[in-house]
Amino acid sequence: MTKQHPLEGPANSPLVGIVDDDEAVRDSISSLVRSAGYRAEVFSSAEVFLSSGHLSDTVCLIVDQRMPGLSGLELQKRLAELQCPIRIIFATSQSDDRVRAAALEQGAVAFLPKPFSDDALIKAMYSALKTANRGIVPMLGRSV
Repeated sequence: MTKQHPLEGPANSPLVGIVDDDEAVRDSISSLVRSAGYRAEVFSSAEVFLSSGHLSDTVCLIVDQRMPGLSGLELQKRLAELQCPIRIIFATSQSDDRVRAAALEQGAVAFLPKPFSDDALIKAMYSALKTANRGIVPMLGRSV
């Protein structure tokens, strides 16, 4: 039996994945996601996420662009090839306009430059969850 994290959202709340090679960033974003009432899982790389078994239950993915192995854009492309309807938010220190344009053109909900505000990420996450194939998902723990 899996013990629920004390700040984790209800078991039926949407699962938000965080893919970033920086542990401190993963932990910070995970805490924010949980404080908003959603479940969160963290992954140290795109490859770890792809092999995690969470492809079918992840509704939204918060992804860094520059990581060892597959980049955020490459992960986005792989998910499209696998026909996974996961909504993607890029949260990255890479400020390349071409990468930003490519991510958004390929369907990313947002491309947030680090550092970003909590509210900016919460708004992007709400937008992602609202447009996910599972219908409108209300915010659980915060107002935006």
